[in-house]
Amino acid sequence: MKLDILVMAAHPDDAELSCSGTIFSHIAQGKKVGIIDLTQGELGTRGTAEIRKQEATHAAQIMGVATRENLKFRDGFFVNDEKHQLEVIKMIRKYQPEIVLTNAIRDRHPDHAKAAALVKTACFLAGLKRIETDWDGENQPAWRPQNIYYFIQSDYIQPDFVVDISDFWDKKVEAIKAYSTQFHVSEESAKGEQTFISTPQFFYFLEARAREFGQAIRVRYGEGFTTDKQMGTRNLFDLL
Repeated sequence: MKLDILVMAAHPDDAELSCSGTIFSHIAQGKKVGIIDLTQGELGTRGTAEIRKQEATHAAQIMGVATRENLKFRDGFFVNDEKHQLEVIKMIRKYQPEIVLTNAIRDRHPDHAKAAALVKTACFLAGLKRIETDWDGENQPAWRPQNIYYFIQSDYIQPDFVVDISDFWDKKVEAIKAYSTQFHVSEESAKGEQTFISTPQFFYFLEARAREFGQAIRVRYGEGFTTDKQMGTRNLFDLL
């Protein structure tokens, strides 16, 4: 299955929190989008890896993504080495995306920057034909995505561009709330040990950030991204 956009995120719920509005928007435009979670989020204070798997499946159904897989790297301990790079390369070659979206280049959680570096390295190496990988017993052809864009997560980073998600904000919130063990979605979810993301205040932060990015491009809600390379356009009217 060839995808237009492949989201590769360190943890289940990273995609929903950081770029699900963009996912909804592009699926609505007829694009094929898939998600690869690198870890199961098993070190999370609340819930379990099995519950997170169920929540991720539910969120994927809400978003309407074409596929979602989990590479089961060790949460907190995966590294940017040959072993991990080859697994990511296989996914890139399997789905042949034009665009890859991945974690923030720096953030509060160290896994996010690690994932960004790992995915960036793998995207380059996936285009080298002398690196051989196979899938289902068949050799995979080399493939390099045209662009890699990085989410902006907890830490503020000045975006290089902002995607208008105004029409999809409510759907984004619905996808996030699929993770009922992680976020404040009911009085029941408010019980137990509280974390950085489980309080009602965290949703206020998410909305404030989306409104801030939206205001920057004069729309209601936005999601910000950074890029490693200079962006260009053939048509000035493609720019808001």
